[in-house]
Amino acid sequence: MLNKNSIWKVLSALIVVAVCALYALPNIYGEDHAVQISAGRDAVVTDATVEQVKAALKEKNISPKRVEFENEQILVRVSDSDTQLITRETLEKALGDDYYVAMNLAPDTPEWLEGLGGAPMKLGLDLRGGVHFLMEVDMTEVITKSLEDAESGFRTSLREEGIRYRGVKQVDDHIDITFRDEDALDKAEFFLRNQSRDLTFNQVDDLTLRAIFAESKLQEIRDNAVKQNITIIRNRVNQLGVAEPLVQKQGADRIVVQLPGIQDTARAKEILNATATLEFRMVDQKNDIRDALNGRVPPGSQVIEDQQGIPQLLEKRIMLTGSHIIDANSGVDEYGLPNVNISLDSEGGNKMSRSTRGNIGKPMATVFIEYKSTGERNKEGKLVFEKHEQVISVATIRAQLGSKFQITGLDSPKEARDLALLLRAGALIAPIQIVEERTVGPSLGKENIELGMQAIMYGLVAVLVFMLIYYKAFGVVANIALITNLVMIVGIMSMIPGATLTLPGMAGIVLTVGMAVDANVLIFERIREEMRDGRSPQHAIHQGYDSAFSTILDANITTFIAGLILFAVGTGPIKGFSITLMIGIATSMFTAILVTRVIVNAVWGGRRVEKLAI
Repeated sequence: MLNKNSIWKVLSALIVVAVCALYALPNIYGEDHAVQISAGRDAVVTDATVEQVKAALKEKNISPKRVEFENEQILVRVSDSDTQLITRETLEKALGDDYYVAMNLAPDTPEWLEGLGGAPMKLGLDLRGGVHFLMEVDMTEVITKSLEDAESGFRTSLREEGIRYRGVKQVDDHIDITFRDEDALDKAEFFLRNQSRDLTFNQVDDLTLRAIFAESKLQEIRDNAVKQNITIIRNRVNQLGVAEPLVQKQGADRIVVQLPGIQDTARAKEILNATATLEFRMVDQKNDIRDALNGRVPPGSQVIEDQQGIPQLLEKRIMLTGSHIIDANSGVDEYGLPNVNISLDSEGGNKMSRSTRGNIGKPMATVFIEYKSTGERNKEGKLVFEKHEQVISVATIRAQLGSKFQITGLDSPKEARDLALLLRAGALIAPIQIVEERTVGPSLGKENIELGMQAIMYGLVAVLVFMLIYYKAFGVVANIALITNLVMIVGIMSMIPGATLTLPGMAGIVLTVGMAVDANVLIFERIREEMRDGRSPQHAIHQGYDSAFSTILDANITTFIAGLILFAVGTGPIKGFSITLMIGIATSMFTAILVTRVIVNAVWGGRRVEKLAI
């Protein structure tokens, strides 16, 4: 008998639809207004902090829905936006500057559903509200730091090679190396050309060799600076509790940052503007710190205070910058004392090896550097940054170091964790300034959602009514498939990591509602043709599905390819539209071909039918 369901078809349809429906479920629960507390550099969130938060709220007669402590962060859920604002102000005063207190929106998903990995769809900036920043990397500082690094490398390499020189000096966009005689210059030029292939060497006079970065190397430095800063910014916005931030490159030296759901613009700017880098330097043991404090700082040395405000005398020569760190993790050494395990790239490992070879048993300092805006602007209209330096660790070099080494001499496991975090995520190599800022209010985002949902519902109802009138009982089957298709789109969008629903994405869903019935129209029209030709209902159904399959597949594959190209070359709104379009194409094919076939076979298949309501 034709049109009988096989068990695998029924199970496949039921399992896929059930899984998608389960993961679409969190979207009906909505979100709570919330205030999030996370630790700053010199603090840690503990159970005592939770009690302090509860006491501060009780004192102000604020009754939160609940207070959650998870992943070293506290989340205070409240009933409305007015209470949220009062709660934030209260906790800022109670906790002080050691903690980040930010307003946010938190999903109200039940615990059992969260335990299964369920979460609502991530909404874009245009739907949820939030802030948009366009940030610019200071490329002048990037090139300057790279030249300083090269200058330090020249001194070390020439000294190890036994080539005597008078001086190595950075001037504007190049480095001049002066030698004692022409023989030394010739040896150095041959040696440096082979060692530093990214630099161009030219002799400017009888005793001076000038090194300039090749244009390809300059471009590589700029690209790496932007890529590195993008990674660091992603780590920093985690402090703000953003569920799905957008951080991406725009142009040669700019970065777009979108933080959906963030309402505390000032806190976001403070964290994103905190530009930091790291340097490793040797402690100056040849000179007396007391002389330096009395104004007699030796040339080649510098006084920098540590975290306790104690001055340290360090050599100006930079052994290594944080840009070479690829990983850092806290742990304990063989004596059970806290330490930080560092991994460097190959270039950084070679530099560290050369620098520490002759310094075993001597103390090495890790310097944390921040660039803070002064609020003033230069002649080009760009913000002026002020450099702040602090020694965060002093450790003794026990052996020649390479691409992997340990930092010891830390006071506590917390200090080790904090240092590892800074080493992993604090190594921005240039200041960043915000050149454009836009804020989308939650009310505008709410209005966009309401209008988008209206468009989807109007389109859905219009299609449902048409299919019901035109195809009768088979129209009911198509309508069930169409509603199932919408549920599947929402479920898949909720499951895919990084998928974000935007206003153009909602337009893609509206388009999918219309396109989803195309396949059923092709199938149903073929069934009607077969019946007009005198075929039996069972034979007509079988031929309708089998004959229309290749046409449906061709039409949807070509549209899917177009969506894939839009996703590959498009940005922002275009990507949002293409994602929902591609998901809608895949789900509509599944529902139109498999789900409707299972329903049709269950209702009409396997028995004698004289007439079809189509």
